[in-house]
Amino acid sequence: MRTSSAPQTAAAPVSPSTATPTSNGDVFQKTHDELDFEFLGNIRGKDWRIQTNVYGNGSTSRGREERYFLPFDPTAEAHRYSILWTSDHIIFYIDDTPIREVVRSDAMGGDYPSKPMSIYATIWDGSTWATANGRYKVNYKYAPFVAEVSDLVLRGCRVDPIQQVDSARRCVEANEDLLAADFARMTPLKRAAMRRFRERYMTYSFCYDTNRYPVTFPDCDIIPSEQSRFFESGETKYPRDRRRARRQSRRP
Repeated sequence: MRTSSAPQTAAAPVSPSTATPTSNGDVFQKTHDELDFEFLGNIRGKDWRIQTNVYGNGSTSRGREERYFLPFDPTAEAHRYSILWTSDHIIFYIDDTPIREVVRSDAMGGDYPSKPMSIYATIWDGSTWATANGRYKVNYKYAPFVAEVSDLVLRGCRVDPIQQVDSARRCVEANEDLLAADFARMTPLKRAAMRRFRERYMTYSFCYDTNRYPVTFPDCDIIPSEQSRFFESGETKYPRDRRRARRQSRRP
């Protein structure tokens, strides 16, 4: 899916949050699953940030959030944002670069998304926390806010979320085709690209937030060299390095 977020005007310093989630909250209100990209409200002139979330079986009290600076302005042109979701692993992509991988384990239990989901696109006011923990608010004087979506592609097996009769048998062929696709394979080259992206642009990870989660989640792949770049709050120690990396990436 290609999308661009709401552009800002000179008089509107803060934009609202834009989310493109897959979810089943309308059907399973207390035990919903969710995978999403969220463009966090932006302050004019600052780097844009994006957040990924993973919830399974209503595990909203155990949020698995990660946040990253974007190495481009998402209002200038559309980029592709993709989520691969299978019974065993999840990969988030920006354009052709994987930025996050979640591998299912028995220890995750119901926290791994496993029920049929639909895709949504929303614009919402997250300024109570998304912009400097509520320091900056959305000014509704400058509404309406707009996000554009194009080239939406859904691959997989369509299933009724309520009557999942013989869904496993009917979806075998579709699942095999999905797993055979290039984007479903995590090659050494892709893994190296993911590592570079995370080193340059990741600003928060729940895996390193020991204040919030003293016990590490089973799906966290703790990398000592990466962990050393984060405080116990999960926030990066070197935000200026991310901005510098962004400027360098623009040089020919």
